Amino acid sequence: MREIISTTGAPGAIGPYSQGVKANGMLFVSGQLPLDPATGAFPGSDIASQTRQSLTNVKHIVEAAGMTLADVVRVGVFLKDMNDFAAMNEVYGQFFTSDCPARAAVEVARLPKDALVEIECVACK
Repeated sequence: MREIISTTGAPGAIGPYSQGVKANGMLFVSGQLPLDPATGAFPGSDIASQTRQSLTNVKHIVEAAGMTLADVVRVGVFLKDMNDFAAMNEVYGQFFTSDCPARAAVEVARLPKDALVEIECVACK
């Protein structure tokens, strides 16, 4: 059994995918670009503001599924430039403060809309 998760608190999908899919107590959140859902624009051109927006989008989708960030068990972070890791990590630590999920952070050649970061996650309740 699966349920499609959708919220106006995060940008709508820009392709044939769902913001999130909940199945058997697990939630799979699609990669979230740092787009403000109200404007469709990046909140800034720096990694800190973009990381904050991506994680805010993730948070809204997780909450739309009836979960919290405490239920997140794995996060994937895609960075345009690994030199931004420390600044991304500082903002990330404001969202995940204890009993942090498992995580991978990788540098990629390019992200949609030339974003600096994209973040996905899996949550379980």
